Amino acid sequence: MAYEDLSAIQLDALQEVGNIGSGNAATALSKLLKMKVDMKVPSINIVPFDDIFTNLGGDEVVVGVIVRVLGDIQGNILFVFEKEEALYIIEALTGKKEEYVTEAGYSVIAEVGNIVASSYLDAISNFTGINVVPSVPAVTYDMLGAILSNTFIESDQFDDSVLDVETVFFHDKTRVCGHFYYIPKPGSLDMILNRLGVK
Repeated sequence: MAYEDLSAIQLDALQEVGNIGSGNAATALSKLLKMKVDMKVPSINIVPFDDIFTNLGGDEVVVGVIVRVLGDIQGNILFVFEKEEALYIIEALTGKKEEYVTEAGYSVIAEVGNIVASSYLDAISNFTGINVVPSVPAVTYDMLGAILSNTFIESDQFDDSVLDVETVFFHDKTRVCGHFYYIPKPGSLDMILNRLGVK
């Protein structure tokens, strides 16, 4: 199924799964930070790939966490932060303010990405009964368009659009926004929607 063919009901079902996943991720991050973290999914959008370059800064360098989805469904999850927001998360977790992302900082972002991706996949599994397993996360620092292109190719996905799950963290009165891209291999999204009863 192409993203453009998703109905409003199907998008609502996916957003509900996203809300459950974000709640689980907020709980896990709160334990990691030892302070309250709120997290929500304000919207799920189908974004034409060309718009990534024209409207979302496809040539902007970002920090991305890639998690491969293994098990009954396969594909990739890409979680993206702008550089300044990545640095804020690193400071919140380590107490150290950095001007650029160090190796230690990449490890912190990888752990956050792992928590978020695992929380979303757990929500999918609990809602659908589908066995999904996240891989070890990999962190990359590159242009958003380049990261997305490579992730699409690896997933055998040649759709003209991407499923963008906007994700907002609230920590210590600070709002941190990330973008969570789900890039399934062909057939995986159909299986999820069938199990959700909104095929």
